[in-house]
Amino acid sequence: MKKTNRMGNILLIIVLLLGSLIMIVPFLWMVLTSFDWQARLNIPFPPRFWPEEFSLRTYTLAFTNIPMLKYIVNSLIISLGVIIISLTSALFSGYAISKLKFKGSSIVLVLALSTMMIPFEMTMIPQYLLFDKINLLDTYWAFYLPALNFAFGTFLAKSFIDQLPNTLREAGIIDGANEFLVFLKIYLPLCIPILATMVILQFLAVWNDLLWPLLALQTPDKYTIQLGLAMFSYNKDLPLPSVIMAATTVSLLPVIVTYLFLQRYIVESIALSGMKQ
Repeated sequence: MKKTNRMGNILLIIVLLLGSLIMIVPFLWMVLTSFDWQARLNIPFPPRFWPEEFSLRTYTLAFTNIPMLKYIVNSLIISLGVIIISLTSALFSGYAISKLKFKGSSIVLVLALSTMMIPFEMTMIPQYLLFDKINLLDTYWAFYLPALNFAFGTFLAKSFIDQLPNTLREAGIIDGANEFLVFLKIYLPLCIPILATMVILQFLAVWNDLLWPLLALQTPDKYTIQLGLAMFSYNKDLPLPSVIMAATTVSLLPVIVTYLFLQRYIVESIALSGMKQ
């Protein structure tokens, strides 16, 4: 039996290593190609994993030909606004459904989760027409207002808060705190792990989004990083593959830094989700 378990673990490790290579190799190739000056006109085939002529000039060209800093700042403004609004909405609604137990709370949760079954492609045209009617296109409000409905975040917050003892709320109320203070002073500090998970999910979704910014933004000065890179890559006058790779690498740095900074909280939230009261 032990030998069978050992073989199973070895097989699992091999499969995970192969899966990791499949995910990591394209990323490493992109980063290394971004330093390859010889690849500025054509991507070499078969691909090489070490630059033939190592150079930082590709990054210089990327920042020269693309307003990278402006696009990154725009993406950060949109991402931070969406994260603040969506997490606030998810935490308040998750706490209310979990601890207040008002009449019809389960129906509210089901209705909120049912919105996740509707693909964005079905709602983007009505959403576009709505924001056009109220003159909010080409503004950041076209991103902030939809963030009020973060159904998956509500579900995550509710599931996490369910595991926190009800006695904490009762003790706070006995001490004279109102419901808002109970949530703010007692439950919110305990929700940091699930907050970190939701930050990662929302940041990835907003930072990598292309379709909605393409519809909502019309002024180049307001473009997000992904929209700006898409416009640059389709510019036939600048066929510079290594420069595009350099710009793409720079665009991924905020995502990587955010994940590395918050990963320990994500692991903690996964560990806590398996605990029983």
